[in-house]
This record gives sequence, C-alpha cells and structure tokens, in this order.
Amino acid sequence: MQDHDEYLYFLRRAFDGMLSALEDLGDALGNTPPPLPGANSVYAIAYHCVAVADYWTGHVIAGREIDRHRASEFTATGHAQDLRRQVEGLFKQLEADLASITPASLPRNTPPADFEGPDRPLSVEGVQLHVLEELAQHHGQIEITRDLLKQGASS
Repeated sequence: MQDHDEYLYFLRRAFDGMLSALEDLGDALGNTPPPLPGANSVYAIAYHCVAVADYWTGHVIAGREIDRHRASEFTATGHAQDLRRQVEGLFKQLEADLASITPASLPRNTPPADFEGPDRPLSVEGVQLHVLEELAQHHGQIEITRDLLKQGASS
C-alpha cells in the first residue's frame, strides 16, 4: 500500500481555496459567469474540478467506472454547501481508490484520445501531477473570476 497523503493534501488545499472563493461570492454570484465571451461561473469551474479529480484519479488510475458528462460540467449550477459535501464524498472515494495503488502501478485505464490532457502515456504519478496541474490552473481561474464578479457587484 502506497501512502498518498501528500497528493490528497494538495488536492484538499486546491479544493478548499476554490470552495472558499465560491462561498465568498454566495450562490447568486457564484453561479454567474463574468461578462466575458465563453466564461464559466465559479460554481461550474469548481464542479468541473470535482469531475476532473474523480475521473483521472478514480477512473484512469484506480479503474473505477465513472459516467462523466464533460460538456455539462461547464454549465452546472448549484449551492456551495452542496458542492462542499460532494467534495467531502470525493475525498473518501479517492482515499479508497488509492489504497492499493503504488507508484510502480500502471494506470488501469487510458483516457479517450479526445479528452484534453497529456499527449503521452502517463504513470500513476504522472496522472496525479496532471490532476494537480488542472486544479492549480482552475483554482487561479476561480480567484480571478471571483475578483471580477466582486468588482462588478460593487460598481
């Protein structure tokens, strides 16, 4: 059994930051995209990140079947408190998914070629780095989106 506490620690930090920004906005602004072409709401971005971590860690690494509807992630709406509960459930599932995985393990599934992601086969650690890459990018996007929305709300 490989200890994945450090990986989950950094996932937790990213999700805590995203959820804090969402909660700071409240549900109304959190579900509002900024006035930019193609922009997504903070809620939708955070919701997408839950699906990213679940898919890449649960499905690609651990081999768990996941019914993912990627396009709908970007239009998702909801309540921050419900998403926080979903994240808590995700972490319990990820801990179980990773319990028997070692760095020497190969990912049990390969993502479809049309998914945006690395253009080469990845090790378990490579998949974990990809998840962290995605969450870091979207955490920053959420913070900028929050700032834009708060500025617009106070104008």
